[in-house]
Amino acid sequence: MTPVELSRTVLHAVRRAVDAGELAVAVPSRAVVAPPGPGGCGDYATNIALQLARPAGQPPLRVAEVLRPYLAGAVGVTGVEITGPGFLNISLDHAATSAALVRRILREGLRYGHGTTLAGQVFELRVPYDVRAEVLADALARIVGTQGGRVEVDHREPVNLRPVPAPEDPAPLGLDAARWALLHPAPHDRPRITADHLIQREGNPLFRVRYAHARTRAISRNAADLGFTAEPGDPLGDHCRIAGTCHHGDVAGTGDPGNTADPFGDCGHSADPVGSPGDAADPRGHSHTSGTADRLTTAATPSSTASTAATASSPTTPSTTAATPIGTAATTITTLLADHPRILTTVAALPHPDGIAAPSRLTRHLVALADATLVLLPAVLPRGEEKPSAAHRARLALAEAAGTVLAGGLTLLGIDAPDHL
Repeated sequence: MTPVELSRTVLHAVRRAVDAGELAVAVPSRAVVAPPGPGGCGDYATNIALQLARPAGQPPLRVAEVLRPYLAGAVGVTGVEITGPGFLNISLDHAATSAALVRRILREGLRYGHGTTLAGQVFELRVPYDVRAEVLADALARIVGTQGGRVEVDHREPVNLRPVPAPEDPAPLGLDAARWALLHPAPHDRPRITADHLIQREGNPLFRVRYAHARTRAISRNAADLGFTAEPGDPLGDHCRIAGTCHHGDVAGTGDPGNTADPFGDCGHSADPVGSPGDAADPRGHSHTSGTADRLTTAATPSSTASTAATASSPTTPSTTAATPIGTAATTITTLLADHPRILTTVAALPHPDGIAAPSRLTRHLVALADATLVLLPAVLPRGEEKPSAAHRARLALAEAAGTVLAGGLTLLGIDAPDHL
């Protein structure tokens, strides 16, 4: 269940309470759900009871008590607790919600997160003749397009999109690295135009994102060689929920990292490797040397196989049932995948700074997703004489969903997402 879907669930609970005569209020158009704050619990919290208290003529705690059973009975919700002045803290069925989310992503492919929030809206961006402003406007146009809107870019005064300019021409970095260098920092921060963006090491965020994507594709090929395919489900498996018995993470109390060794190392299987981070191949995949802005705003096309698959905000604290590193990674990935549509809709704030920052926010979201995915990947394939289990198939599906979102996010930034790196 994504935050958007949970918001609809909260509004449906309000509607049912109103229809039952327990609340006399107009059902609001939206309900805010977010990770719980200090003193909260569960996966998400909402202040809908505080929002409705005054129009309902009742204390917030009473409104929360009325809404609680309606929320607790919703599909995918395992518990609802009331904290503070009336916050409703919602716990979700992670196995069920994760499986449904993964199925949706694999079904929608690169279009996951697209919607009609901005349908019919046209945003005018007036930019100076500056390469970073041009690239930022291009990325914003791509993201606005995912929500059904359209961007018109011109160079008239007064300018309403003026990021801090790059200190030098980024074109020598190549198309992909140059766009990342310009988009990753917040618009009010000065970008670094250095060769660090070309280094194939884990210290390079762009490399981590592209490498994680390529690894997910390689894992899928490896799984096919081993004769099993992805099937959304519980990525932990019952044996991984028992402290001290998980073979894919730190065995409780022993300090043994198990299969969570360096995620940038070999995946442990020789079939169709994606290469070592130390390979000398050009990470850019392009040989562009032009310094003109239009070369950097050329549309990037994802690889043919990636196109058939397809924080920003901090992830919520993992559940205690996911106490292993792999469980934590799986929970974090699910949270980030669910948050992806919200990240894209933040562009609706254009031309205000929060909307202008959408591409930078998307890059940070992709980095967080890539880092969690690289922790999960070593546990996707069975090891030694181990047979593929339902948990392996679920992890493979989760990895493929993560790879899909990574590819889709890079494409929106105008950056290539190669299957081999």
